[in-house]
Parts: sequence; structure tokens; C-alpha cells
Amino acid sequence: MVVISKNPVHSVLYLILTFFSISAHYVLLNAQFLAAVNVIVYAGAIMVLFLFVIMFLNLKGQVESSAPLLIRLASVVAVGVLLVVVVGVIKETDATSISTSATGQYDPTTGFVQTLGKTLFQKFLVPFELASVLFLAAMVGAVLLGKREEGESNSF
Repeated sequence: MVVISKNPVHSVLYLILTFFSISAHYVLLNAQFLAAVNVIVYAGAIMVLFLFVIMFLNLKGQVESSAPLLIRLASVVAVGVLLVVVVGVIKETDATSISTSATGQYDPTTGFVQTLGKTLFQKFLVPFELASVLFLAAMVGAVLLGKREEGESNSF
């Protein structure tokens, strides 16, 4: 419905619904933290931004013309090739090894925040801290670039 809907606001709302269904799948796969981040970041922040931009552009009066026959035929062929690739990948996937630990046993704590925190602060402490220093440098740079000089005025 995201692609088929003619109203852009309805498309964004269907995309939000899609993100919620993806989050439900994350919960079913025992990845609760990933589901929460998906809802907060994608369905929350980014979709609000998309909705704001679409409403700001005011696309009510514009009607899209229909695509020529050659473009429609090319899109049908592309979708068919994509479908064949997806079916091929699904057939080759081994679904039994999805939620196992390094020992080969099923690990019920795979998607929990506690497990993620232990992994981040034990195994990946140095890259995690380097990323935080990089984010700090980016924030300081953004503040310095956005700071006005004393002699500047507010007029454009």
C-alpha cells in the first residue's frame, strides 16, 4: 500500500504501519531492543520528518502522469527477477542456525538489552568508546559552526 497509494500522506502512514509490523517480527525473533529502537527511531522520528516534509511541500494539486508501456514492462521484469532472487535466497537459508550461540546451543537471551550491554562493554569496549568520542567531536563541530560571531546580525 506504500507504493500503490496515490495520496503521499497515506503512503507515509502505511510505511509507519510497515515499521510497526517489522518491530513485531523483531519481538518474535527475541530481539526486543532492536524492536524498540525501530519504533523510536524509524516509526517515530524519521516518519514524522517525512510527514512534515510532505505536508510542507503541499502536493495536493499535482497529479502524476501514467508511465509509458516500456517503463511498465521493465518494472514488471525487474520485479520478476527480484522475486526469483528472493525465492532462491530463501531456499538456500538454513533456518535452524538463526538463534544459536557460539557453542551451537539455543540462547534465549539473544536480543535482550542486558546481553547487548555486556557484549558492548566487554568485547567491543574500545570501538564503542571511539564511536562516542567521534560523536562528541561532531557535536562540538556542529555547535561551533552554528555559533554566531559577535558582530553578525540576525537579518538575511
